[in-house]
Amino acid sequence: MTTTGPAGEQGLSLLPFPGLRYVRDRVGSLAAVTSPPYDVVVRPDGLNHLESADPHNIVRLILPQAATPEARNLLAARTLADWLAEGVLSADPDPALYVYEQRNGDLVQRGLIGALALSPADAGVVLPHEDVMPEVVTDRAGLMRATSANLEPLLLTYRGDGTRTGAAAVVDRTVEAEPLLATTTEDGVRHRLWAVTDPTDLTAVTEDLSRRQALIADGHHRWATYLRLQSEQDGPGPWDHGLVLLVDTARYPLQVRAIHRMLRRLPVSEALDALEGRFRVRPVAGPLEGAMKVLAEAAVDGNAFLLAGDGGFHLVTDPDPRLIEATVRADRPEAWRSLDASVLHATLLEHVWQVPDSPEHITYIHDTAATVEMAERHGGTAVLMHPVKEEVVRELARQGVTMPRKSTSFGPKPATGLVLRSLA
Repeated sequence: MTTTGPAGEQGLSLLPFPGLRYVRDRVGSLAAVTSPPYDVVVRPDGLNHLESADPHNIVRLILPQAATPEARNLLAARTLADWLAEGVLSADPDPALYVYEQRNGDLVQRGLIGALALSPADAGVVLPHEDVMPEVVTDRAGLMRATSANLEPLLLTYRGDGTRTGAAAVVDRTVEAEPLLATTTEDGVRHRLWAVTDPTDLTAVTEDLSRRQALIADGHHRWATYLRLQSEQDGPGPWDHGLVLLVDTARYPLQVRAIHRMLRRLPVSEALDALEGRFRVRPVAGPLEGAMKVLAEAAVDGNAFLLAGDGGFHLVTDPDPRLIEATVRADRPEAWRSLDASVLHATLLEHVWQVPDSPEHITYIHDTAATVEMAERHGGTAVLMHPVKEEVVRELARQGVTMPRKSTSFGPKPATGLVLRSLA
């Protein structure tokens, strides 16, 4: 994955920056002030848990709680200013790229955090693979504009040569030294961070990445936000770059998980009634883990979904081909037309169930058990998905075809709060 679009177009450009980091003796622990990315936090339970973990938890910046968007953004800006004034957060003395490692048992992921030069999708340098929701981009833009900061890195991937040269060699050398920080979060993941400031290492990274293109693995809305805020500026400046974690998947393959849907206003009984004669539906025995295995087996042969929320599990497969032909866009590649997410949104949500794709009707949740629990609590329907293969995602992105929003969840995701980027 080394070609980069139009003739003369450069590849990736990752710049060092003076990272904003928590001052250890001003917080209870580094683990207590971190958070998952904003869209992974299950609200309100997860939000309340994080806020109570430490008064300086980063969630108070990425998900401020107030009555209106304007009030939330103002609160985040004031909180950030207070933490800087109080010495809770402090900028590193020198611009750096940061090597970031996550370790969970046998799983190790390493990458580089830096300020990436922004480029639109048609430049072929950074490839999105999912559509975005305009209201979420507006929300994130308001927050970034108010705080003048990139509060959490996007997760991007690229394919290196598989050799220990260039950026890979820099990463390998760096992790042999003592890290800037090390902490283990409550999920058992160990996080370590190093600063790369040596000019020779920075040059090696620059030369290597200049031949690469990247796939957005996680953070499509924040990437769209970066581009929107850049377009608002009168000239060159810090908004021409955005905070990212860049992982070489030739050395550290990511895991691809599904993102589930919770239909807030559709009871399971009504969802099942509407499927009669259109899909095959059969009950599946629990518990959840076993039901998800049945879903995985069914997904090998075609579109498959697992519905829950009424205390049981219902496998949905074998859509009527005539229904698919009538509802799924014909002007897309077959790999796109056969995606579970494409069938879910075009056929089930829009046509069969007539559920609008809005926050009042659909909640997107990464955690399987949390999706089922929320559906049971609200009397709604959990639609559990099986993940799409990474090679399908990458090939569609190369063709310039975006998948339905929230189609995939790449991971492990970087912890939020280990390093921030100020644009002030």
